Amino acid sequence: MTDNYETDIWLGNLFRGWNDPCPLNGLEDGKDGLTESWKINTFVNPPYSNPMPWVQKAIYECKQNNIVVVMLLKMDTSTRWFATLKEAGAHFLWVNGRLKHQTKRAANFPSMLAVLNEL
Repeated sequence: MTDNYETDIWLGNLFRGWNDPCPLNGLEDGKDGLTESWKINTFVNPPYSNPMPWVQKAIYECKQNNIVVVMLLKMDTSTRWFATLKEAGAHFLWVNGRLKHQTKRAANFPSMLAVLNEL
């Protein structure tokens, strides 16, 4: 599994204009969303290999700065990061079908959106 999957176009279009603290190849371009403040309406497609720091940052930003955060994540309800999101009151939306990440092959796993909103 790689962390370099671009968000599917149809899904990215839903969040066009939203803050993206974790763009594809962001660290290579000098962007580190884990150390920067996030803005209202933030969409995050974090690395699949280690989403926990991004989950923790999303919860912090939502609670401290009262922003809406939507995260695209691998659907895996058996993980600590999923439990952390659930405990924080996240809402989960399952993606119907497998994402293709701008390729012709479907991902090896299902995906979900986790929504954090303190409003």
